[in-house]
Order: sequence, then structure tokens, then C-alpha cells
Amino acid sequence: MIKVCALASGSNGNCYYIESGDEAIIIDAGISRRQIVERMKKKGLSPTKLKALFISHEHSDHYRGAKMVHSKLNIPVYLTRKTVERGFFTMRPNTVEIFEAGKTVEIGSFKIHSFLKQHDAIEPCSFRVEVANKNIGVFTDIGEACNNVKQHTALCDCIFLESNYDEQMLIKGKYPPHLKSRVSGSNGHLSNDQAADLIDQHASDKLKYILLSHISEDNNRGDIALKAFDRFSSKHNVKLTSRYDASEIIEL
Repeated sequence: MIKVCALASGSNGNCYYIESGDEAIIIDAGISRRQIVERMKKKGLSPTKLKALFISHEHSDHYRGAKMVHSKLNIPVYLTRKTVERGFFTMRPNTVEIFEAGKTVEIGSFKIHSFLKQHDAIEPCSFRVEVANKNIGVFTDIGEACNNVKQHTALCDCIFLESNYDEQMLIKGKYPPHLKSRVSGSNGHLSNDQAADLIDQHASDKLKYILLSHISEDNNRGDIALKAFDRFSSKHNVKLTSRYDASEIIEL
């Protein structure tokens, strides 16, 4: 049995949990170690199963909890070399494991396939986690879908997919012009429509779950994001993640 859960998803912190049997990994630690453990236990998930943490890029909403996760839970933390060099020193674990973007890392029964994406970080990666003949994608913080994103989307049975903003809400919203340009730019975030188009054009029939992630608090709403995915209701299960609490556990 595979279990997946967004422990946190949003600009205030991100952490994505994937479990198979007695092993589990997390992608990103943008909330504290205490919050990660509390949210896991609230969902009946055991921190003792954790075998590794992978960091996608150096922004604090993905990285701030890495040092304490490493020291308190005694699990290795994987980052690219450039991410280690660029990230805040205070967030850096005392010991890190370096992986090369585009390579696969094997942890127990997991194969973690990393790939570069477009985002305003030094060496941003997303991940496709292969375990027990299933593939789970963790695809957030993407300005626009490059070929890497498209190719890995086609392989997924379940995907945490960024659906960050509604275009009209962003245009009419309170952000200053430079921040609106950053969010909507090619190295920013995916809009609801961009995310839906990615699924429409590149997902396969094997995709069972789409977990809408990294939803903006200021420039989006859950109901609007879901509406953009209405056309897939007969093919895929579309669900929301949360920035405030762990989302429901999905079993594959």
C-alpha cells in the first residue's frame, strides 16, 4: 500500500509525504520539524518510517525545516550542490547528501527521479518518485512547463501539481507590478489554466489523482482552482491540498 499526503502546501511552507510499507520519504521541509511530526501523527503516520528528505530548491518555504529534520529525526537530507551553496546557512543541515539534478537516487524501495524545471532559484528540481510500480510526482514552483515537466507528467499515477494563481485574481489583486510579473513569468508559478493544460496535453490514462498544490492565498481560491479542472472529472480524481494542515491521505 502506498500512501501520499501533503503535510503542507503553500507559500508559507511545503512538505509532501510518500510512504510504501515500512518506508517513507518527504519532499521539502518548508515548515518546522515539530509541525511535520505533529501533522504526521494527526494523520496516523509514523515519523520512524522516514528514510530521507529531498529539497527541491533553496527558497525558505521549501527549506527552512531541513536542519532540524536532519538533527532531530536523524535522516539524510538530499540537495544539489548549487542549492547547498545558495541556501541560507542557518537552514543547512550539518551533514548533507549531494545529488545531481537529472539523476536518480535509490532509497530502500524508492527511486527518486530528479529533473530541472523553470523557477527563479539557482538549481530548481522537481521529483517523480517511483515505488511499488507506481509513480508519484511532486511538481510545484514551475514558471512554465518545460519538456522535463511534460515527460515526467506522462508517467505519473498521482501528482502534486502546482495550481498557484487565477489569472484575473492576480491581475486585479494587491500585488505590486513587479511581483505580479514574477509570479506569472516563465520562472514563477503555474496558473490554474496552465496546470490544467499540462494535464490535458501530457497526462496519461494511468493518472488517478491530481492533488492541486501551492495554491496562492491572495491570488486564488480552492473553488476556482477546482473549476479549472472540471473537464477532467470523469478521468481523474482532483483534490485540494492545504497550507494550514495536512491534507487527506491518498492510497494507491
